[in-house]
Amino acid sequence: MIQKNRLSWDQYFIAQAAILSTRSTCNRLHVGAIIVKNHRIIASGYNGSIAGTPHCTEVGDLIVDGHCVRAVHAEQNALMQAAQMGISVDGAELYVTDMPCLQCTKLLLQAGIQTIKFMRDYHNDTFANELLTQKMLNYYKSPSNQQQLNKLI
Repeated sequence: MIQKNRLSWDQYFIAQAAILSTRSTCNRLHVGAIIVKNHRIIASGYNGSIAGTPHCTEVGDLIVDGHCVRAVHAEQNALMQAAQMGISVDGAELYVTDMPCLQCTKLLLQAGIQTIKFMRDYHNDTFANELLTQKMLNYYKSPSNQQQLNKLI
């Protein structure tokens, strides 16, 4: 029997990031990130407060210069999870619901992420795009089947 509706790897990992984003405790945007090597998830993260501290959903956002400083970004949490577990992300791919910000882009590049695949544009930063181009890192919107994602989240 031929399976017609099987998700591609990109769709599968983007769907995983989308599901993970539902754990977010951010009031402004729910983001999920998955780090993958050889078609295996090696780390994941979602945006929210530092573990063991009050969440934005409980005490509100802490906005400074237009950004919530209480929240740790999903990409940062995924990188920290890999670091805590002693897992190298060098050469890995990142699947994330939204285009990473400048600070996350810099961290991802320093960590050795080779590819960034995202579902949605979100305040894409010109300098972040320039850095990605300089480092010749592949980054693009991952193909997603919105109807299938809507069933999942």
